[in-house]
Amino acid sequence: MAENVQMIALSPTMEEGTILKWSMQVGDSVSTGDVLCEVETDKASMEYESAQEGVLLSIIVPEGGGAKVGDVIAIIGESGEDISGLEAEAKSAKSAALAATAPETADKPVAVEAPNSQGASSTPATTRSSGGGSSPTSGSGKSSPLARKIAEEKGLDISQIPGSGPGGRVVKRDVETFSPTASTAGNQGVAVSSGAPMTFAPARTAGEDVEIPVAGKRAVIAKRLAESKFSAPHYYLKNSVEMDSLVAARNMVNKEVPSKVSFNAFIMKMVAEALKRYPQVNAGWFGDKIVQFGSIDIGLAVDLGNGLITPIVRNVGNKGVVQIDSELKVLIEKVGNGSLKPDEYTAATFSISNLGSFGVEEFTAIINPPGSAILALGEVKKTPVFDENGELKAANLMKMTLSCDHRVIDGAMGGKFLSELKKTIENPVRVLF
Repeated sequence: MAENVQMIALSPTMEEGTILKWSMQVGDSVSTGDVLCEVETDKASMEYESAQEGVLLSIIVPEGGGAKVGDVIAIIGESGEDISGLEAEAKSAKSAALAATAPETADKPVAVEAPNSQGASSTPATTRSSGGGSSPTSGSGKSSPLARKIAEEKGLDISQIPGSGPGGRVVKRDVETFSPTASTAGNQGVAVSSGAPMTFAPARTAGEDVEIPVAGKRAVIAKRLAESKFSAPHYYLKNSVEMDSLVAARNMVNKEVPSKVSFNAFIMKMVAEALKRYPQVNAGWFGDKIVQFGSIDIGLAVDLGNGLITPIVRNVGNKGVVQIDSELKVLIEKVGNGSLKPDEYTAATFSISNLGSFGVEEFTAIINPPGSAILALGEVKKTPVFDENGELKAANLMKMTLSCDHRVIDGAMGGKFLSELKKTIENPVRVLF
């Protein structure tokens, strides 16, 4: 008997996904565990494995199309089986859902849709000029995380690169083979000169409004952070820490190892040591109980270009900086190519957000549940300070801000933890006792 294949949640935060590629075609035999298709979730691209057996009789959602969790994406049954009723019902439900979410066009900016070779329209980009005219934004606006990363490294504007993936999606091969010519430059407003970096003219004119639909990663991030901010009573603790001893320790370690250990790996190690002394901070709120986590699993916020993700190094307290750094590099590489798995970015017991590389001196961060604290790090800056003898000296200072959930971490406990972290960073030898 024919059965609907529904979109399932491939990650804990997934609410909808995009079909990147169908691995099976209509008429193919399907066994339990076979990969039906590749789905882009709110965080990564993942394989959808079939829980049913039979023959793939119909594909409801084509490549490049989106589906919410629970939507029908295909039909599996016996060869030759009549599925007209199921097919009509699935397509009718899909059309109704699209109609319910479609914006009204009256007195609204005009929506311009890029052509889609698969028959599904790409996400509309709407623009409104102050003069009343409208113009489309460049490209389909769809691109894979890896394509965006490569484009950034090459200094390319990804919106100017034609996409060959589903629904005009820009993929890795498009970026790697993209070579602007003089004619392309003229058409796209690109200035190209030999021996000089490529520059791009603005994609839109002054005074023009652009509406960007909130969906995918951005929608999930907005929802989760709003839930955290308004459900967890945040408070903030700040201090400044001298970094000279940690910088010296890092320089010593990097002389002994083949691959340089990152600054973030050292901070994660220092945080883990402070959490060992104050396990009350390595805890979470679960309504009728507070759970002190047995493992110190630290997440580091990483920018995807269109949203954040927090890859997690597990059991940091029992690892040295070299191992922490090695695992962190693997995780960040997975972030770049979109292969990070849900268990590699969910359930951090403590999180770190570092904006120092952007010249940010200090900021506050929103707690990432189930943890009850997140550490925000600013830039390391040469600053005049007074030493113990009252003499003025130059020191490398970094400002730290600890956001705490007051339901779990009292002010005094948060202060003790931050003080311990400061001492450990300023005297790395403390990790030995």
